[in-house]
Amino acid sequence: MSRKPVHLAVYDTFADWETGHTTAWLARVGYEIRTVGPSTAPVTSTGGLRVQPGLPLPALRPEDSSLLILPGADLWDTSDDLAPFARAARAFLDAGVPVGAICGATSGIAREGLLDDRAHTSAAPMYLAASGYQGGARYVEADAVTDGDLITAGPTEPVAFAREIFGRLGDVFEGEKLDAWYRLFHDSDPAAYETLNA
Repeated sequence: MSRKPVHLAVYDTFADWETGHTTAWLARVGYEIRTVGPSTAPVTSTGGLRVQPGLPLPALRPEDSSLLILPGADLWDTSDDLAPFARAARAFLDAGVPVGAICGATSGIAREGLLDDRAHTSAAPMYLAASGYQGGARYVEADAVTDGDLITAGPTEPVAFAREIFGRLGDVFEGEKLDAWYRLFHDSDPAAYETLNA
């Protein structure tokens, strides 16, 4: 099956642990994972990984992508440097292409107005309230939330984030296999392994 690539945003201080389950399993089922940075200059993650972006953000087009993933980063809360990535998320959603935002990226897209009219979650309601957004009534106390093409999650839920992305894309795991994948990696349920590999 031919699929468009999945684009993983990378920028200085990005939280490298938040998207590992997502990108690893998407790659395993045949998605090309392409990194997109502010430019093609190397960036350094919170964990000290040096990453060379494959694509500069100005060259990213929704029509060339299956999904845009925005990981958390200290920069979401300390500067406006990542605002262009929130604007890219708006372009993706306007084009009907899914966006996944986790941790600090939820605050960035909140400032862009993307959570005002969509169900969402994050680290905590007060964290997003500090962004000045208007979507507090749509906040959901859940590990991860999907509303149409937008998936959000808090910083402690990379497995739930991946599950929601797999469910939204629809061609990674389905039905009981998706449930089994989540139970195996989130709950350490050994019984789920047999279902997942059946």
